[in-house]
Amino acid sequence: MSTGKVTVDGHVVEINDARNILEVVRRAGIKLPTFCYHSELSVYGACRMCMVEVEGRGLVASCSTPPADGMVIHTSTPRTRRLRRMIIELLLANHDRECTSCGRSGSCKLQQLARQMGVTEVRFGHLDKKMPVDNTSPALVKNPNKCILCGDCVRMCKEVQGLGIWDFAFRGSKTRVTTAFGKPLQEVACVNCGQCVAVCPTGALTVKSEVEKVWDAIHDPDKVVVVQVAPAVRVAIGEEFGLLPGEKATGQMVAALRKIGFDRVFDTLFTADMTTIEEGMELLGRLEKGGRLPLFTSCCPAWVKYAEQFHADLLENLSTCRSPQQMFGSLVKKHYAREIGRSPEQVVCVSVMPCTAKKFEARRPEFTTGGVPDVDFVLTTMELAQMIKEAGIVFNELEPEVFDNPLGMGSGAAVIYGASGGVMESVVRFVAAQQSPGDVGRVDFYPVRGIQGIKEAELEIGGQNLKLAVVNGLANAEKLINRIKSGEAFYHAVEVMACPGGCLGGGGQPYPNNTASRLGRMKGLYALDRAEQLHRPQDNIFVTRALERWFGGPANANTHQALHTRYYPRRRISGKPVEVSDRREERPVEVAVCVGTNCYLKGSYDILNKFMTLARQMGIADYVQLKGTFCLEHCDRGVSVKVNDEIITNVTLDNAEEIFKTRIAIKAEPPWVV
Repeated sequence: MSTGKVTVDGHVVEINDARNILEVVRRAGIKLPTFCYHSELSVYGACRMCMVEVEGRGLVASCSTPPADGMVIHTSTPRTRRLRRMIIELLLANHDRECTSCGRSGSCKLQQLARQMGVTEVRFGHLDKKMPVDNTSPALVKNPNKCILCGDCVRMCKEVQGLGIWDFAFRGSKTRVTTAFGKPLQEVACVNCGQCVAVCPTGALTVKSEVEKVWDAIHDPDKVVVVQVAPAVRVAIGEEFGLLPGEKATGQMVAALRKIGFDRVFDTLFTADMTTIEEGMELLGRLEKGGRLPLFTSCCPAWVKYAEQFHADLLENLSTCRSPQQMFGSLVKKHYAREIGRSPEQVVCVSVMPCTAKKFEARRPEFTTGGVPDVDFVLTTMELAQMIKEAGIVFNELEPEVFDNPLGMGSGAAVIYGASGGVMESVVRFVAAQQSPGDVGRVDFYPVRGIQGIKEAELEIGGQNLKLAVVNGLANAEKLINRIKSGEAFYHAVEVMACPGGCLGGGGQPYPNNTASRLGRMKGLYALDRAEQLHRPQDNIFVTRALERWFGGPANANTHQALHTRYYPRRRISGKPVEVSDRREERPVEVAVCVGTNCYLKGSYDILNKFMTLARQMGIADYVQLKGTFCLEHCDRGVSVKVNDEIITNVTLDNAEEIFKTRIAIKAEPPWVV
């Protein structure tokens, strides 16, 4: 523990266990400028914007220098001010300065600090050569010309999400942040969570906007445009109009949506209640019939894609329930459209979500009706704020309005979906009432609340002791999964959210998207829950009536077809197979062994070597073309091998020789004898 006192610009300040000089200086009421420093990530210390002068030491980076008793620190000397201005100028010289058309204009940290430092001209010229913008992702846009190499996205993706999609490449003036092999975002293992966007201080990483497409739909007289709004949006949208994180802005938001021109304004709480009922019944069914446990929630599309790419063996453990967004889209296109006398093509379903991965989810081929997407467009909270401003609507002067019925009513259990632990608590409320003979009253399940990365809880329901876990951040999810697979831990149900704090910390939320903002939004959601008259999902009479009218009740074949889905192993990275044997012009047998993560961990590298050895021993090496490939998309069935057009699964080192002789060698030329 660091103790003692330091002097900051003539004022004595207690160290009080501060990790670095920067924390001490900020406690003294001085906001030193930083780029690469992020309080929730590891210290990088590259930008040098936070330099201070320490007597006896000279210039030091305050973010990476621990404080010591008796230090005398000067934060704003002629030398530090001159160096900070020069750093800003150098960054601007290597930065695409088309600020007026940049998506981060007004909230760009580089822009703000240039103004704060009084930089009015740049002495070092302009960016010499522009690199192409990566627009391939359904959710994110990467503009490398705006990157200042702060490394925030790199550390966020590695440390919080455990993915490492971004990293530094090359050296010196050629250094840049890029993906593996420089591949486009759509071809790598990105899960579209948008947390890199949430920490990017400039416009190098932004959300892919669908605002213009939504405006076009609104202005199309032949379309009925309906919108659904997720719970986490209502406690964050006000931040763009001067409100504090967590302040309720539901009524003004609904009024703004109507002024923008949406024909129907509905609430995703409706299908969040429906999701809870279906998922609660699914959990009870697995407990009763001995199904795969733990049951993992499937509301978070970033988590689902992560599981498809890295844990295909757990896909049967994922709930088959669609997310509330996709349940809503299915209801609108399959039932609501018919009730208002329109075809699915005539009804445009728009979602407003805190999450960038929802854009990816809406494009999944599983979620279509007659070839038409159930959810046509997804707007983030920030995109909705942009539309409100573009329409000239004075948000704070709007009279509050309410959602339309019948798809505009939700319970408190649905409101808390936006916070980490909310889905689990909602299921607990449902299951507790279902399994108890009398009225259990209000159920507030505090053990799963909060922003901690991993939370565990136990409770007794209906004579059975249930073990539950809640996790946010994919790096934490990986830790929990490893404990489950090793047998160290067992749970009946697990909630996973990719974003810190849950959906309220989604990549599409307002800036700053930090711990303080997330805590404020979480507090706001639980305040809304306490104020709701309906506490449990089964209390929502509109949902129970819809289930009866459209499906003949919950948890049956009809709901399974419209409200459920299933997931499959997914290729993590695209690319050509890697040749591992000599080429020949005529090769009748092509053998590709998957060396992706799942298969590699199951011994595919040894199997590939075994095949090479056998081919040489049998004298047919010239007639077998061996390759290593990234993924054959059968990760849940052991090591996969593709022989010409046939895929063989469950290959092991024990059966590799038999498979080679009976399935590969017999196809080689010339004929050989076993």
